[in-house]
Amino acid sequence: MGIIANPMSRVIANYLEQANKLAERGVVFATITLVQPEGHVPQDIGAKAIVTESGLAWGTVGGGRLEARAIEHALAMIARVKLGADTNTVVDAEMIRYELQRDLNMVCGGAATLFYEISAACNWNIAIFGAGHVAQATVGLLCTFACNVICIDHRQEWLDKIAPRSNLRKILAAEMPEEVYKLPAGTFYVCMSQGHATDLPIVRQILKRNQAAFIGVIGSEPKARTLRGALLKEGFTQEAVNKIHCPVGLPIGSNSPAEIAVSIAAQLLQTRDALA
Repeated sequence: MGIIANPMSRVIANYLEQANKLAERGVVFATITLVQPEGHVPQDIGAKAIVTESGLAWGTVGGGRLEARAIEHALAMIARVKLGADTNTVVDAEMIRYELQRDLNMVCGGAATLFYEISAACNWNIAIFGAGHVAQATVGLLCTFACNVICIDHRQEWLDKIAPRSNLRKILAAEMPEEVYKLPAGTFYVCMSQGHATDLPIVRQILKRNQAAFIGVIGSEPKARTLRGALLKEGFTQEAVNKIHCPVGLPIGSNSPAEIAVSIAAQLLQTRDALA
């Protein structure tokens, strides 16, 4: 006797396939899920639809006026993401219950509760300068978050040690400071290259551009004093230099690469949430 496939399992599998394709292309999209149908609703619980900036991209939550209203709301959420991209604004998920007759002027009775969630991968850009041991641990951890990670180094062999991820871009750059101007405004920067001599030119470019949401530099307190002193001598203001978090990371854990990565990730999350 053959096994009958669960129709909802196919819906979920198809949804994940479509969502992954969009995420890999860096497309911002909203997912709409029918979480509670009541009465005469033309779709089953768990029905899904994907909406991009261009409109309905995949699936259905019932068609008609309900779906038109759902698409309209999803597009408004996407617009908020686009508007807040430079400030890393996080658009929260929403759950809305629609009375079909009262809210949508539909003849059929009943109600539908829809859950809206936005893909946030494009909202949060984190640039890691350097691909050494701490960078490898940090990149691996950050790639588990809803963010875009860019790892930049001038050494191909070190970049090759970092496993590929759908939200990771590795850049081989002979002149790493030049990459600063190629990154989106509102990027979170973390410098962990081969030392003060290579970190300083990168930080200099970040301060000159003046569009960073966060600037972190790995190192000790003596390195921090040296870095800040050099930048002040170059003419940067105290206010600008004070934006640099050095040593980067919260004061937790040990000096192992894995625990340093956790402390850095925690500080980045803390800053992101404070900006939301």
